[in-house]
Amino acid sequence: MSNKTSPLLFRALVEMSEVYSSRAARGKPNRATIRHLGSCGALAARRATLPLSPPAAPISTPSRSFINLAAPISTRRMEYTECRTLGYSPEQMYSVVASVDQYQHFVPWCKKSRVMKGQNGDVRAQLEIGFPPIVERYTSEVTVVPNHQVRAVCTDGSLFSHLETIWRFAPGAKDQPDSCKVDFYVSFEFKSLLHSQLASVFFDEVVKQMVGAFETRAARVYGSH
Repeated sequence: MSNKTSPLLFRALVEMSEVYSSRAARGKPNRATIRHLGSCGALAARRATLPLSPPAAPISTPSRSFINLAAPISTRRMEYTECRTLGYSPEQMYSVVASVDQYQHFVPWCKKSRVMKGQNGDVRAQLEIGFPPIVERYTSEVTVVPNHQVRAVCTDGSLFSHLETIWRFAPGAKDQPDSCKVDFYVSFEFKSLLHSQLASVFFDEVVKQMVGAFETRAARVYGSH
């Protein structure tokens, strides 16, 4: 990215850190490494620990913390998994996830989505995402197992050095014939150290919305169940 973006990134980092710090000051716990949800299982987010400002010695006057850009920053890979049972058939959820060209209408932070098919039958998706002040385009190779799996792997782009998403669909409980078990997995690594620092603040909020966004889309396409 150009040097002009750095001040914007710095400002965004400070603002997001202030929000993060104010939540902590109100007694809210920090993001846990392992979280448990309802539905069919557990939600686990495994990520690198990206330090905020180092602990300060006790002082008599109040102070506010901020992201220390001079502290060691890691670009290690981040991973997230989630499992839910939804009130739609595997075929319906597969259709929603496989319609990559529609992502711009409902996927959080997706500004544009376009699907390109090669002569050898390969499918590539070009997506534009925006996490203000970051707006980036990247291309992913999409492979599918009809009604069972959708996998996308980033093949180029200036934002990620690695990005892979996998959706798997299986029949739900026997007493719920119109339900399915959805497993969602995403793994990514940023090229930029500043992007990695920024991700330490917004990472949880971004990925936690993904499955819910696709469930909402299914409700619009097939009706609420």
